[in-house]
Amino acid sequence: MGADTVNLNIDEIKKLIPHRPPLLLIDRVEDVISDQEATGIKAVSMGEPFFVGHFPDFPVMPGVLIVEALAQTAACMVAVTLGDATKGKLVFFTTIEKARFRTPVRPGDMMRLHVTKTAAKGPLWKFTGIASVDGKTVAEAEFGAMTVDPAR
Repeated sequence: MGADTVNLNIDEIKKLIPHRPPLLLIDRVEDVISDQEATGIKAVSMGEPFFVGHFPDFPVMPGVLIVEALAQTAACMVAVTLGDATKGKLVFFTTIEKARFRTPVRPGDMMRLHVTKTAAKGPLWKFTGIASVDGKTVAEAEFGAMTVDPAR
């Protein structure tokens, strides 16, 4: 970790993005390099509410929630990059492409969510994201997001 990186605990994450449990899907964010990349951490627990129905006899984290966790990590990087300019704004998906799910994510897994900015123009941002457990890729996607003023 160099001098230009930022690490965020759960309290700092909650100051940057509006998500709250049960849809706050990251526990911390490490190695945020402003305007470049970040790595989110999600400790997957059997206590997650989605495991009640997905699936009771073989609990698996839904792929859509893995992509959402990647996006939340990206939103934290955007918030660090833009600072006060993101106060009161929301970040919405604009695209999800090339999503691939390779291995189920299960209770007890520690998921690392690495996102890299690939483009940005005004309120539009594009990213690649790779989710991994124990160094093995479990999911990946390219996605776009847009910062939005909810007052409009």
